[in-house]
Amino acid sequence: MNAAERRVWFAAGLALLCAATFMTLGLRGNFAFVLELRAVKLLALVQVAVAVAVSTVLLQTVTGNRILTPSIMGLDALYLLGQTVMVFLLGGLGFASVDPRMKFLCALLAMVGVAAAVFLPILRRQVPLFRMLLTGALLGILFRSLTSLVGRLIDPNDFAVLQGSGYANFSAVRGDLLALGLVLTAAGAAVAWRLRHVLDVVALGPAAAIALGIDWRRTVTGILTLVVTLVAVSTALVGPVVFLGLLVVALAERMTGTQRHAVLLPASALIAVAVLVGGQTVLQHGFGGAGTLGVIVEFVGGTLFLFLLATERGR
Repeated sequence: MNAAERRVWFAAGLALLCAATFMTLGLRGNFAFVLELRAVKLLALVQVAVAVAVSTVLLQTVTGNRILTPSIMGLDALYLLGQTVMVFLLGGLGFASVDPRMKFLCALLAMVGVAAAVFLPILRRQVPLFRMLLTGALLGILFRSLTSLVGRLIDPNDFAVLQGSGYANFSAVRGDLLALGLVLTAAGAAVAWRLRHVLDVVALGPAAAIALGIDWRRTVTGILTLVVTLVAVSTALVGPVVFLGLLVVALAERMTGTQRHAVLLPASALIAVAVLVGGQTVLQHGFGGAGTLGVIVEFVGGTLFLFLLATERGR
């Protein structure tokens, strides 16, 4: 076992320690009831952590850029637009009365469908990836502008329903939405793990990958579809998470000292679990629930993004 693999096992131990602490710290009262509530929240945190980490690793591999996150595709903005349009059409009461699983599926299908309709034709025409990413950024601006426009047309009382949708909320996850999300995330993570050696070749760039026998267009199309699905699932469950993936992947690379996907994929996922579960534990028991984990993660991740951007520019 080399040093990188030992560090992955260290990350696994840290993630398990955070999970055990989250489940047992301050446990009192009806143990069965409290453990059930904490288990549901723990599953949600693990699911989102794995989905965000894996999708970020895949996107960075395809683009060859270590400062990008899947949110550049505008998927988080599309999620907010979908929620706003549903409130506008149904009203606050009607929106709240819709089956949460139906809202989850609508958000997931809309995000996957729009992304597939926009990005896959671009890939088939062999448009450079930077143009595809620029298209995603422009779509994000468009979606945010439409969200703002529709939000101004909504009754102020109904608009209150949307106030929790603009940021990641790891404290209010519906248990009846976890099953589908866990299935999709587990399937996506399994596919990514199976492709780990192919991803090492893809990371070399189009010319080298094609020379080594990779069907570049087909492979990249499949990887980006997987990225879209994972981001859609995590966003529909807890809301937009912009910089979490950048944060955990950067930490994983520096901790393991390698970009091999057999190491980077599990290390990123485990660090993401430790960050979310450990952060939620500290907020709940150290600060009495004061503060929002999503805001803290985005602040730290955004600061890291600016640092990496300055570093890349300096090079």
